[in-house]
Amino acid sequence: MRNAPTILHLDMDAFFAQAEQASKPSLRGKAVVVGGLGPRGVVATASYEARVFGVHSAMPMAQARRLAPNAAYLTPRFAFYRSISDQVMGLLRSLSPLVEPLSLDEAFVDLEAGEAAWDSGSARLAGVRLRADISAVTGLTGSVGLAGSKMLAKIASEQAKPDGLVLIEPGTERALLGPMPVRTLPGVGPATGDHLRRAGITTVDEIVEAGEDELVRLLGKAHGHGLYAMALARDDRPVVAEREAKSVSVEDTYDVDIHDRVRVELEVQRLADRCVRRLRGAGLSGRTIVLKVRRYDFSTLTRSETLRGPTDDPAVVREAAGRLLDAVDTTGGVRLLGVGVSGLADFTQEDLFAQVAEARAEGVEEEVPDEPVREDAVPDGHQWRPGHDVRHAVLGHGWVQGSGLGRVTVRFETPQSEVGRVRTFRIDDPDLEPADPLPLVRRRPEEVPTTHGAVGDADEAVADVAGEVGDAGPAGGVPAGRPGTVR
Repeated sequence: MRNAPTILHLDMDAFFAQAEQASKPSLRGKAVVVGGLGPRGVVATASYEARVFGVHSAMPMAQARRLAPNAAYLTPRFAFYRSISDQVMGLLRSLSPLVEPLSLDEAFVDLEAGEAAWDSGSARLAGVRLRADISAVTGLTGSVGLAGSKMLAKIASEQAKPDGLVLIEPGTERALLGPMPVRTLPGVGPATGDHLRRAGITTVDEIVEAGEDELVRLLGKAHGHGLYAMALARDDRPVVAEREAKSVSVEDTYDVDIHDRVRVELEVQRLADRCVRRLRGAGLSGRTIVLKVRRYDFSTLTRSETLRGPTDDPAVVREAAGRLLDAVDTTGGVRLLGVGVSGLADFTQEDLFAQVAEARAEGVEEEVPDEPVREDAVPDGHQWRPGHDVRHAVLGHGWVQGSGLGRVTVRFETPQSEVGRVRTFRIDDPDLEPADPLPLVRRRPEEVPTTHGAVGDADEAVADVAGEVGDAGPAGGVPAGRPGTVR
């Protein structure tokens, strides 16, 4: 635990949904749900307007539609989100060399390591500038938590949501944590929470009162000791710049169960190739091939095979995945397939290539393209997916509102335009084609801000946000004046 709140946690607000609202003027201020739209799809992100109706991440999409039937339902554009995430992570790395990304929209930053902060005042200023820079560069908002530990910085950013900043003063952590529910602490999920509730423990203060021995009895040695330390606000975990990947994997869930064994085999081969593309893109190889199969009755089987050494050869991975599939009964149907590689290394074992020497000699080996395949690319035949970008030869840029019965409906608007008009076309209209997303913010190169000193409009944004810090607001968080917390 540090004596200054120099650990920062950034969490972009409803990231996927916010990015869609920013790129589509007609959706701003409206309920937006992003995720898989098929019968078995789940919600990836819901805008705050959709959350009012009870929609939340990981909810089945069918349930979300019942709760919010009038929301806009869009399929994800992961390449687009990734490009925005790269901009945000670049801003974080300008603050410190120690940035620990947790996902596309979330990261820890050690401000002290980058000499960007050393006390409460400088930490708060760094957080204010960061929020302003994110807004200037991406047009989006993020919530910032500042504290002396990673656990408390994350709790602070949750309190700050949406679009706020919360700083927890060192020395006030115990008083702040005490009345909070046990689910606030990392590692306390639904099962652990229910177990503690049955023992009469519902708040962090009650964890401390129960004592370490009781927690060990209830939860086991490792979990009990760890949870008790967190309840006392003890967390010395450092911010780690590079989080070592343990595995690389891909999987697909199918709207309709696959019963045809040949089709299952082809899907496994395709997934193996996708997995190798990701592996090579990360400059890695692996020696353990993993196959995941979820059958019609929701039973999930995982099979693995460890090779003599690490590989990034697509033929080797395909063959191993095929051998694993041979041992799995798929007669009743398959609803999910996945292929992964673990036991990662940054080199390959040359003798593994002997396994495909015969195929090479016959000239039938398939090479994996060097260019990564876009996950949200529209395949041949143009599957017009809701939310994806299109361009019309006459009407310009737009996005797909929906398609069916041989028709596709498009709204023509851009991030900088007014709400656009809607037109319907045949799905094979020669003037309509898929397009790349447009940037959310247009700016001249000299206007690009940095977290060490924003320029132009970003300076005004810093001043505006600085005026908000210390004021209570509807975004959540703790009002100014409460001991130990700055809003």
